[in-house]
Amino acid sequence: MMSRRDLVQGGMAVLASANDAVATTPAFRSPQVNLYSRDLPRAVSFYRQFGFVETFRTPETGPIAHIELKLDGFTLGIATFEAATKTHKLHPGGAGHWAEIVVRTDDVDKAVKALIEKGAPLITAPHDFAGGMLRAGWIADPDGNPVQIYQQKM
Repeated sequence: MMSRRDLVQGGMAVLASANDAVATTPAFRSPQVNLYSRDLPRAVSFYRQFGFVETFRTPETGPIAHIELKLDGFTLGIATFEAATKTHKLHPGGAGHWAEIVVRTDDVDKAVKALIEKGAPLITAPHDFAGGMLRAGWIADPDGNPVQIYQQKM
């Protein structure tokens, strides 16, 4: 069975073995994606619609600077622009959106419709691609980040 990535890239996935790694390279684990938000409570509320649950926040009391949410083994971090700048000297933002969140579902059309009815802006209506094997639609989160909702049609 081909993975989603294999399908999207035309079945041209490259597999690397563990032996290819340099012995001095540290092991990596528990990847996550972090987004920056101008309205963190609104962003958290948006992602909870998908079933994400809170697993970490800082600070523990008062206004949140960073929060982590988990869904099906995937961790999504959301931080304020101010925290990124003050704490880490990062400068998120600028023109364009350089990342997207991808969530799998069993019914793209129904899921996209429900999210639009709750106020999510539509970016691209659901459509088939990859030879009809995948169907996806895109909405925007409260900060304009694209969120791809897809289903595998096998």
